[in-house]
Amino acid sequence: MHTYLDFERPIADLEGKIVELRQLAAQDASMNIGDEVKRLQTRADQLLRESYARLTPWQKALVARHPARPHFSDYVKGLIDEFTPLAGDRLYGDDKATVAGLGRFRGEAVAVVGQEKGNDTQSRLTHNFGMAMPEGYRKAQRLFDLADRFDLPVISFVDTPGAYPGVGAEERGQAEAIARSTQACLSLHVPFVCVITGEGMSGGALGIAVANRVYMLEHSIYSVISPEGCASILWRDAGKAQDAAAALKITAQDLLSLKVIDGIVPEPMGGAHRAPDAAIQAVGDTIARAFEDMRGTSRDELRQQRRDKYLAIGRNLS
Repeated sequence: MHTYLDFERPIADLEGKIVELRQLAAQDASMNIGDEVKRLQTRADQLLRESYARLTPWQKALVARHPARPHFSDYVKGLIDEFTPLAGDRLYGDDKATVAGLGRFRGEAVAVVGQEKGNDTQSRLTHNFGMAMPEGYRKAQRLFDLADRFDLPVISFVDTPGAYPGVGAEERGQAEAIARSTQACLSLHVPFVCVITGEGMSGGALGIAVANRVYMLEHSIYSVISPEGCASILWRDAGKAQDAAAALKITAQDLLSLKVIDGIVPEPMGGAHRAPDAAIQAVGDTIARAFEDMRGTSRDELRQQRRDKYLAIGRNLS
C-alpha cells in the first residue's frame, strides 16, 4: 500500500476512490466505471503534477525521507553487477549502516560505497537507520585505498540523517573517522562520482561525498544540519523545522545555484518512490555521463580538480 505524505492527502483521496470503484466493479461485472476512473485519474495526475511543481523546502525534506524511496541496496541491485561487499574496519568491527564493496557498473570495474537505511523495522534496526559509526567511515577509507591502488572509479550513494551521535561512537573517534574519510576522498587519484539519493546531513554525509562530480536527485536534500536540529539550536523549538528548512537552502535547486553540486537528476512525477526503477535508471545514466566526461583525465589532474572544486565553493557569490 502506498504511503502518502501530508501534502498528498487530496491525491490520496482521489486514488482511494479509484481503488473503491475497481473493487466494486470486480464484484459486479455489469458496472461501467471506465469514464469515471479516467476522469478521477486525470484529476489525480494533475494534482500530483501541480503539487510536486511547487514543493516547499520542508515538503522536499519529507519526500527525501519517504520510506519507499530507493535505498542503497536498490541502486546496487539495479546498477552494479557482481557486487562483493567488504566487511569490517580492521580495528573494531563492522558497521552495517555503511555498505562498501567492489562490482561492475555497465561493464567497468568500480568501487561502491553508501549508506543503507533499511526498508522495514528489522532491517532499519540492523542498519541503524543509515547512521554510521566510526567503523563505517574507516571501512569507507579501506575502500578508497583499494580503489586508488587498483585504479578503480568510485561511486558513492549518500542517504543519511547524519553520523550516529551516541556515546560509544564518540568514544571510538567519530569525528576523527569522518575527517580521515573526507581526507581519503580528497586524496583519490581516480574518477569519483557521488549521488545524494535521499537526505545528506552533516559530516555524516560529507565523509563519503567529496567527489569530482556531485549530483542530487530532484527531491533530495543536503545540508550541514537537519532542519529539526537547526530549529532546536537556533530557536530551541524543533517545531520550527519548516522555517529552518527554508533558511538552510537544503534543496537540490538551491545547492546547484550555489555551485555546491554539479547537477540534478530528474525524478519521476510524484518522486522516486512512485517509480523507483525509472529513478535508478536516471541515476545510472547520470553516473555514466560523468565517468565519460572524466575519461582521459590523468590521475593527478583528477585529484587536483577535486581539491580545487571544494576550495572554490563559496567564492564569487553575491
